[in-house]
Amino acid sequence: MNVSAIPHARLGIFCMLAGMFLISVNDMLIKSLSGGYPLHQLVMFRALVGLVFTLFLLRMEGGWSLLRTGRPMLHLLRALLLVFANTMIYAAIVAMPLATANALYFVAPLFVTLLSIPILGEKVGPRRFAAIGLGFGGVLLMMTSQLGTGEGALGWVVILPILAAAGYAMMSVLTRKLGATSRASALALHMQIAFIAVSVCVFVVAGDGRFAASTENESIRFLLRAWIWPPMADVLPITLLGLVAAAVGYLMAQAYRLSPASAVAPFEYSLLIYALFWGWTIFGEWPAPMVFAGAAVVIGSGIYVFVREGQRKSVRRV
Repeated sequence: MNVSAIPHARLGIFCMLAGMFLISVNDMLIKSLSGGYPLHQLVMFRALVGLVFTLFLLRMEGGWSLLRTGRPMLHLLRALLLVFANTMIYAAIVAMPLATANALYFVAPLFVTLLSIPILGEKVGPRRFAAIGLGFGGVLLMMTSQLGTGEGALGWVVILPILAAAGYAMMSVLTRKLGATSRASALALHMQIAFIAVSVCVFVVAGDGRFAASTENESIRFLLRAWIWPPMADVLPITLLGLVAAAVGYLMAQAYRLSPASAVAPFEYSLLIYALFWGWTIFGEWPAPMVFAGAAVVIGSGIYVFVREGQRKSVRRV
């Protein structure tokens, strides 16, 4: 092993932990602001701030020429999938504990492995298939305690983090496919533009809040609530959303650049610890016991898939 690479690997792990912490801050801020703003208004403000940072990166990496591509529809699909994934997970966190939503969302790496078979032509052995099956069993375990109509039950809202994970996984696989010919700044710019464009469309269709008045569901109201002009007290947290989103993109890129994916990816699960902290201290939330049991199964399966993937690549390099 190259000893000089150890500090870089540790720095990559630190970047991953910091990135997960900032994602939890983003979730906490969105949930805190969800009572007065519609989701897509927050997303648009965040994307506008992130766009400034992304344009700076684009210039540093080579300028507008990087946006030229022979696969515009794939870029559009990737950006819209990320918008979909964000919409689903944010609609979920307003109606359930932060930790519960994130625990269900952790099925995303298992979706990525499955989707890499038909889209990227990767091979998955029986052990990883078994781990994926076990992980989905953990998801069902978590959902069992959340479905229904009794006290503490979430009903259909519990499906939203799963849909978010599926959308994010498809986006991740397309990123692998497009990343071979597109720079990170170009991919990020497409993403910010998609967030802004979709937010404007939602404003045109439902920005006056007329569709939110007919429902009591928290998630739907968050999606369709009327847009408002933010008071000065909210300008700082809304601006912070954009800065946090830009910082997350940088930290995640650094994490995977400095360390092997199999070494840093398991640290993504630190997000659950941060989500538990914010949920408990800010919102007075605590997940049901079955959520912890199911999360343990999903996380264990995900870590096995990550480690097995790293071992497979190491053997192939030899």
